[in-house]
Amino acid sequence: MDLGVEGRVALVAASTGGLGLAVATSLAAEGARVVVTGRDLERARSVAASLPGAVAFHLDLSVPAAPAEAVDRVTAELGPVEILVTNGPGPKPKPASTTSAEDLSAAIDGLLLPQQRLIASVLPGMIERGWGRILAIGSSGITAPLPNLVLSNVGRSALAAYIKTLAAEQAHQGVTANLLLPGRINTDRIDALDAAAAERRDTDVQTVRAESFAAIPAGRYGRPEEFGAAAAFLCSDSASYITGVALRCDGGLVRSL
Repeated sequence: MDLGVEGRVALVAASTGGLGLAVATSLAAEGARVVVTGRDLERARSVAASLPGAVAFHLDLSVPAAPAEAVDRVTAELGPVEILVTNGPGPKPKPASTTSAEDLSAAIDGLLLPQQRLIASVLPGMIERGWGRILAIGSSGITAPLPNLVLSNVGRSALAAYIKTLAAEQAHQGVTANLLLPGRINTDRIDALDAAAAERRDTDVQTVRAESFAAIPAGRYGRPEEFGAAAAFLCSDSASYITGVALRCDGGLVRSL
């Protein structure tokens, strides 16, 4: 299938590793002009050099002015951003019972506000051109809150509500807004969560992983390239009638529809 993204400028946030890198890799393989971004510019340059037609830009999402500045630079050098993939690091594991108001505020600051700033920077141009793809990398925790991850559950749920509202407002403008929700995809983030679970339960990582595999109908963790392929489709011309959707890529882990 021709996804119709060849030559389109695609900015992928936090794409020097993990799920962001998986998405950047898939879009680059489809011919998009991918902008690899991260706080470590040298690492971003190394990643971009490994992808066809990709370039690297510095982007620190913790700096409020950074999203608009990055979009302005990309527009000046490559052209307007037509595909935006929002992404960011997950907060530390934490139970709800010991979470403070300050913790929750920080979760919103990290998981909603930077994404909103990025979207606000590209949305007017997408509307003017009558074509745009906004995809937020979220978490299955918005459907079934994950144990000991209250900060992620809260922050990503806020982002999901924003994306869903935006999607309905902009559908008639040719701009789609969707979420892609990973289950347990084999990345450094999952390695860290498994290690934290093993320490909390005073067991080994192999035991934690075996239990995780048993809970997933597919019987394994997902591969990053599988997640990237799903993202590329949602960013494609072919997905023009799909908006306001939270698609899970989780091997059947979440049992609800």
